[in-house]
Amino acid sequence: MKKYLTLALVTVMAIGIANTGALKAAADVIERGFVSVSTTANTELQPDVVEISIAVQTEDSKSLQKATEENKMISDKVYSALSAMINKENGDYIKTADFNASPMYSYKNNKKTLTKYEVSNSIIVHTKQIKDAGKMIDKAISLGATNVNNINFSISSYDKQCDELLTLAAKKAYARANLLATSSGSSLAGIKSMNGSCSTSNTNYQYRLLAKNLAMDSAAPAVESSSPIQAGVIKLFANINASYFVK
Repeated sequence: MKKYLTLALVTVMAIGIANTGALKAAADVIERGFVSVSTTANTELQPDVVEISIAVQTEDSKSLQKATEENKMISDKVYSALSAMINKENGDYIKTADFNASPMYSYKNNKKTLTKYEVSNSIIVHTKQIKDAGKMIDKAISLGATNVNNINFSISSYDKQCDELLTLAAKKAYARANLLATSSGSSLAGIKSMNGSCSTSNTNYQYRLLAKNLAMDSAAPAVESSSPIQAGVIKLFANINASYFVK
């Protein structure tokens, strides 16, 4: 019996020593120092893709069907003309972004009165032919489009450019962290955490071009270029937040 008690005591002591070692290792990790840095890298790029949001709005005071039929007639012409101006083999496309048909009411003395029926069809033109953006807008207007709601420029190689900038920003983060560590008499001992992201800063053209009266007025002078479009540049930013262990 005494032999068994001695063995049990030795086992408990061994477990206690092991636990003490584990706690010490955990304490070393918890107390381990680290340095955190934030870095950025940026570049300016010429946009090579443009998206134009064009809308056709029609209305009729008595019939939703008439407003819808008129909208379809104009929208089909706009869609057909714009389809002929883009290069689908190069990834260009046209799609319907939104279609809405609804009655419009006025309110007076708590009384609701039907004033008209309104139909709106929004079309998105996605093309790499940026130089033709103005011509596309002018063509759509001449065929009865009533609104140009938005023009957005972008970069088709966004992911590739982002990866390159993140690589540069990560190298800057390591160099900066190493500088801080060595200046403090330490050295880097591995990554504690790291996250990165990309963002752009560019101007989206926001305006509404109510051109139905111009398009319908046969006496109005021809407009060779009513929509001059300048793509400008897009600034691409990469951001890295990183923490490194030091020893």
